[in-house]
Amino acid sequence: MKKTTIGRKVFVVFNYTFLTLMALTCLLPILNQLAISFSSSGAATAGEVGIIPVNFTLDAYKYMASKAAFFDSLLVSFQRVFIAVPLSMLVSVLAAYALSKQNHEFAARKYYIWYFVIPMMFTGGLIPTYMIVRNTGLINSLGALVIPYLVNVFNVLLLMNFFRSIPKELEEAAQIDGAGHLRVLLSVILPVSAPVLATVTLFFIVNHWNSWFDGLIYMNSPEKYHLQTYLQTMVISRDLMAMESLRDVRTSGTISDATGKAAQIFLAALPILLIYPFLQKYFTTGIVMGSVKG
Repeated sequence: MKKTTIGRKVFVVFNYTFLTLMALTCLLPILNQLAISFSSSGAATAGEVGIIPVNFTLDAYKYMASKAAFFDSLLVSFQRVFIAVPLSMLVSVLAAYALSKQNHEFAARKYYIWYFVIPMMFTGGLIPTYMIVRNTGLINSLGALVIPYLVNVFNVLLLMNFFRSIPKELEEAAQIDGAGHLRVLLSVILPVSAPVLATVTLFFIVNHWNSWFDGLIYMNSPEKYHLQTYLQTMVISRDLMAMESLRDVRTSGTISDATGKAAQIFLAALPILLIYPFLQKYFTTGIVMGSVKG
């Protein structure tokens, strides 16, 4: 058995301590918002809530259940994710497969690589992007939240590098049996690419779910806002929220701006928190293997 050195022990202790502190840094704000959402208005306003609810109550969630605008925006977010993520994965996988070929297999590969990389470094800017979305008739429609973001160059390159790391013998064996490119992709490449596919899927889900600015500039009707845009407008509209909170205090006695916002923030983060544990085991593998070969 290999003897563990003192330096190794010190490194392990330091590593675990550092990772624990980082985990707590990420976890404590979520626990604080969760505790505030279950606390009374007085305790939340006075700043008495830590990670344990004070004067436990469900009134903030009962209030949220009565807000049609919140659930309308939640539905738009789910529609965006369910439409955009599969389409983005389809486009990204097809592009990455073509770009993963050797130069003698795909002579124009180097030109297409630059075609993808240059826009990643130099974007057109907000105004030209808005003009394109407006002139294509996508303003105030779900397409404005989906179509402009179908291709993410970083994710395409991540998939491409993973595909290039797969032994060529697997593909050549399938081609000898008469398989074409589509059959090779579906039967050989994708089955062994679960880690990077899960990683890229998670990236797309998080990007579409957490995006808020595009909804703000592309949607003219507040009822068409997706969840993060709705929450953003609620956070910056402090006067409106304060007036609404006063009306709620008169009716329920326990709803405040702080508890209402905390409930909304936690409900907005809940889908990602539920999805991530199922994809986490693939996450590190997909990132590492997708970046080792260019």
